[in-house]
Amino acid sequence: MTLFRYKVLLLGRTMASISAVTRFDFLVIGGGSGGLAGARRAAELGAKTAVIEGKKLGGTCVNVGCVPKKVMWNTAVHAEYLHDHEDYGFEGSHTKFNWQTIKSKRDAYVKRLNNIYQSNLDRAKIESIHGHAVFTNDAEPTVMVNGKRYTAPHILIATGGRPSIVSDSEVPGANLGITSDGFFELESLPNRSVIVGAGYIAVEMAGILSTLGSKTSLIIRHSEVLRNFDSLISSNCTKELQNSGIELWKYSQVRSVKKTATGLEVTLVTKDLEKNEEKTSTISEVDCLLWAIGREPNIEGLNLEKLGVKQDQRKHIVADEFQNTSRPGIYALGDVCGKALLTPVAIAAGRKLAHRLFEGKQDSKLEYRNIPTVVFSHPPIGTVGLTEAEAIKAHGKENVKIYTTAFTPMYYAMTARKSQCVMKLVCVGREEKVVGLHMQGPGCDEMLQGFAVAVQMGATKADFDRTVAIHPTSAEELVTMR
Repeated sequence: MTLFRYKVLLLGRTMASISAVTRFDFLVIGGGSGGLAGARRAAELGAKTAVIEGKKLGGTCVNVGCVPKKVMWNTAVHAEYLHDHEDYGFEGSHTKFNWQTIKSKRDAYVKRLNNIYQSNLDRAKIESIHGHAVFTNDAEPTVMVNGKRYTAPHILIATGGRPSIVSDSEVPGANLGITSDGFFELESLPNRSVIVGAGYIAVEMAGILSTLGSKTSLIIRHSEVLRNFDSLISSNCTKELQNSGIELWKYSQVRSVKKTATGLEVTLVTKDLEKNEEKTSTISEVDCLLWAIGREPNIEGLNLEKLGVKQDQRKHIVADEFQNTSRPGIYALGDVCGKALLTPVAIAAGRKLAHRLFEGKQDSKLEYRNIPTVVFSHPPIGTVGLTEAEAIKAHGKENVKIYTTAFTPMYYAMTARKSQCVMKLVCVGREEKVVGLHMQGPGCDEMLQGFAVAVQMGATKADFDRTVAIHPTSAEELVTMR
């Protein structure tokens, strides 16, 4: 064989390898909750499926979200109970907390879950492709991963979201802080913590750190936290944070951060609305500055512009009620769409999509209403349906009736530490259909699921009233309101 013919042969083989595309029926970009749920259901329905993931399987929820957060919340609840032990007759019950012990066990648990997800994919004969997907310029939607090309008539983008980051140009020294992802990398309990944000992540992180013994400050831009929740929840949670010993800086923003010999120094600017002036304050010797100011869609590097996939102003992928994007054959769900950022929502949407695409159920879609939500604050929050303000806007104030209650749960009858439980039912129409249920108090996280079923089924206040109460519980208050 001549050298020329040998070079031509090599070139031909190279070109063939470049042009080769591996084809699937269903290609999922993102190995988080929604992507995995959709992939597994599609495989069960006979679709040749692959999942592309560049990091650990399980996405945010398993690795830096719901799962490890709940472990730390459970840990903080133990600390609360320890405070109350003597009130219940357990003398000399004080014990030392070891952050490293629970971190090691938590991390090992998460790793086990990663392995379980991989085993589930292997058993379902779903191909796992490790790497970052980039859409190419091919006529049919195609992605490149580690130099190899993959395509399918149905491609799902389920890449989730990531914490928003404050740049040094916005706030000098901002990069000295961490995000919620960094919280799970902490090797020890900070002595002094500053949390910036008023959403559920800020509330949860502040509660965990404070309850475990870190002196904690929470910086918020307005007067209350959780301002997108019902007004009862927003005001009561703000009060509970302060009652628990968290230092709350209202109408405040971080102006700068700098490192000193004794830790971080955080400079704040607080607005005095009455005097219409600003005051500058400093928090010193800070071990942990945590930014919890929102989340962004994880789309960097995907090259969505090559597909013509429509995005909103915040770069979330725009998808309709069936998870279709503006490009036929391309679908999106979960946090990357910026709607109902909850793990069970992404899972349900993924499964519904698989049934529509591979089982012929053309009407299969997730109903994005009456989605129950829990905030693992101290005490926890449970909410489902419309807020009072939303109900009034949708139905008119004259058609909305509100039932509320506030009480001290029986648990606190024996303790020096006190906390209230608050509840609200939002009802509409002559039949008083329950369209919203909002509560905060011990056990509200667990009791919500059953009541969410009732709200989803269209229960009325009379249906609640006809239900026999379970005594003595906090939950009985929901069926005895007047």
